[in-house]
Amino acid sequence: MHPDLIHLGRFILPTFGVLSALGLMGALSLSLRTASLVGIDPDALWNAGLFAILSALVLSRLLLVVANLHSFLGYPLTILTLPSLNDTGILLTLLATGIYLRLKRLPLLATLDAWAPCATLAWIFLALGHLAEGSDLGLPTSVPWKILSPTGGAYLHPVALYAALAAVLTTVAVLRLLAHRPQPGRPTALALAASGIAQFLISFLRHPSFAFDTNPLANILDPIQWVALGMILAAGMILLQSTPIHITTPEHHAL
Repeated sequence: MHPDLIHLGRFILPTFGVLSALGLMGALSLSLRTASLVGIDPDALWNAGLFAILSALVLSRLLLVVANLHSFLGYPLTILTLPSLNDTGILLTLLATGIYLRLKRLPLLATLDAWAPCATLAWIFLALGHLAEGSDLGLPTSVPWKILSPTGGAYLHPVALYAALAAVLTTVAVLRLLAHRPQPGRPTALALAASGIAQFLISFLRHPSFAFDTNPLANILDPIQWVALGMILAAGMILLQSTPIHITTPEHHAL
């Protein structure tokens, strides 16, 4: 594991940060190609993607500052360097991006289809970043491809590597589907369903992150499993909305 790409004195360049930046730039670059496949202006989609990324960064930092205002006033740089993207930040980013798409008159399903392989491409780099820093821990195992725990003493499933492989396969599958100019919404549904199924299955090899409490839902499934099920459900809803319904009438039979 290599959590730091460069470490010179007080200067530290984290591997996760570098891979995350590469993933985002790769996703934006890929969107220039996928935009043409769905009939959207590439520059418009690039700007929308850049807006979504900047919104996530700004809104997550803003929420972090508001939640830790006293500490921020005393140690602003320290607070701003903390991980800050949470569920609320993601929700606000989705809302802001949705408003942006509406104002720019970008078709929602076509935009999501163009972004689907870009998002899974970014997922590849994020998973590799987790693998490098050892932040996505698996359960103990004896498989040949096991990795040593960051704390030592045990060998674990490389679940981050499993996630990266799932992301690679999903990206390839969605790109192949896009090349055939499918019904709008189907590439997005494929990306959501494949990613959700992969994360749900991989989570059984991941170290549990939930704590037992009075909430019965928190004791049934891990939070990431609930998210995965939500992605699968969203994929089904998109498919139902995007699939045309053909009604056969008696007159049609007569013809």
